[in-house]
Amino acid sequence: MNQDVLIWCLGSVAVIAAAAVVALVARNRALGARRRQFETESAQSLAEAQSRLSAALSDLQKFRAEQDDALRDAERTAEESTKAVLKGAVRFLQSLAAEQTTLLDGIQRKHGGHAVLSDLLDVNHATAQMARKAQGIAVMCGAPLSRRSQPASVFDVVRNAQGQIRNFNRVEIMQQSGIALKASAVSPVALAVAELLDNAASFSQHDAPIEVTFQRVQKNLCIVIDDAGVGMNDEDRQKATTLLSGDTAPRLSQLGAQPKFGLPVVGLIARQYGFKVDVTGVSRYGGVRAVVLLPEELWTMEETPQAPAQEAPVRRIRRIPTREDEPESRTVHGLPKRGERQSPTASVTDTGSSTGGATRPFKRARGVGGLAAIQRGTMSGRAAEAPSPEGTENA
Repeated sequence: MNQDVLIWCLGSVAVIAAAAVVALVARNRALGARRRQFETESAQSLAEAQSRLSAALSDLQKFRAEQDDALRDAERTAEESTKAVLKGAVRFLQSLAAEQTTLLDGIQRKHGGHAVLSDLLDVNHATAQMARKAQGIAVMCGAPLSRRSQPASVFDVVRNAQGQIRNFNRVEIMQQSGIALKASAVSPVALAVAELLDNAASFSQHDAPIEVTFQRVQKNLCIVIDDAGVGMNDEDRQKATTLLSGDTAPRLSQLGAQPKFGLPVVGLIARQYGFKVDVTGVSRYGGVRAVVLLPEELWTMEETPQAPAQEAPVRRIRRIPTREDEPESRTVHGLPKRGERQSPTASVTDTGSSTGGATRPFKRARGVGGLAAIQRGTMSGRAAEAPSPEGTENA
């Protein structure tokens, strides 16, 4: 009896176990089917999500591109509008400066011997600085430089640039060169050298020297400017090299609240007129050595015409009285009486000038002698042909 019960129990257990196994298998199959269905649905959902994400990213990139284009257009429009406004204002200032310079030159020629000449020279010097600043801003705004029709000595061009900076008396041009710049290069080289001289004077002590020399290297003419300033570090040299290359002109908004137009202007005109400027050298004073390298297309040798010798006009030759011209007067003891002291006089009055032939006596008071010498060296360039303050379109 007990054996039958045990067998029946074992059979029941086997049946239950078989049923459980069948149920587990069916459940596993159902779970596998559901899992595969879920994975399929998930893959489809993921694919759709990725597709929507790709479309959203594409739309975002397109929107960003359109936004960047709109910003660039807005910046370009604002830059062009600012340049147009500045160009109009600068042209007005240039015309005023040119008119004032013409008036001052006429006054100096007419009243060269007057005591007010020193003040006129100071005013003329300030006008030259204002005209240079206005010309630099005009170049940054895309205006062309004025163009001359006659060549000029490179010595006179550098002397002209020297007269356009504040501390002109610190600049020393070491020697003549015997080389003349072609007409197309006179204005750009003068402006570039003036900006470099202004930088040299601004970043050095007020009494430090600034030397300018001329060197011929192969077929190039080099204008070398050595200062005794603070020098530049590697970052400043890299920045200056980038600006002087002229490859990318900085926007006006990038020049800061107190914009510095010097190096950007030099880089633009150097690239436009075909010469190079380098400021990475070190001068013998420990400062910066700036080199303006002019190719042979921009300069030529000076011509020295053989002018017939002319005698200087003689004016107001004072005749010294002799014994025969006046009666001899003696004292009661027979000694000659002492005559009235005569003031020394010059026998020949300088009536010529190396620049234009006008009589230009200059005083040495208040440093005027040096400034007068600078102006005498640059009057030939002004007398050749006064350019239009707005420049020419084909410059």
